[in-house]
Amino acid sequence: MSRIGNQPVVLPGGVSVKVTPGQYVEVSGPRGALTERISQRLDVTVADGVLTIARRGNSQDLKALHGLARALIQNMVTGVTQGFTRILEVHGDFYRASMKGSNLVLQVGKSHPVEYASTKEIKLDVDQSGRVITVEGICKHDVGHLASLIRGERPPTPYGGAGIRYRDEWVRTKAGKAGRAAI
Repeated sequence: MSRIGNQPVVLPGGVSVKVTPGQYVEVSGPRGALTERISQRLDVTVADGVLTIARRGNSQDLKALHGLARALIQNMVTGVTQGFTRILEVHGDFYRASMKGSNLVLQVGKSHPVEYASTKEIKLDVDQSGRVITVEGICKHDVGHLASLIRGERPPTPYGGAGIRYRDEWVRTKAGKAGRAAI
């Protein structure tokens, strides 16, 4: 029995859900609209501001889809009401980030600057110090994916910690050659 899938999704005020044939669930709210395709082996019902998902069977893969579908819909509801944010920090003496119009420009030790464009769905921002990057949007997947691409340009190194990391990420640093015992 899927414990996550059995929990109802409470729809806050201003959020509307439409289930179309072919099991497309569209969630609209104050920040925008998101659409997700749900398995046809699941039944999605909306009544009295509560969305519930029921499955047609008890196979192991259907139980997993049940919980996945509920989590995806809950993330859509959260996205159209509050949105999602990932904060990255730039560490290193000569590494920095800046905004050029609506584009994020990274100077992270490559022979060229790396640019990422803000879109209608995802907003990029850099603080004045050029050390904190904010990625905001309504789709949790898209925000996390773009944040991982930005981090992937220069992941933190274990020998000094220089690079781009998530704000809540802990990087284990090593001593390097200086930590070796003298013979």
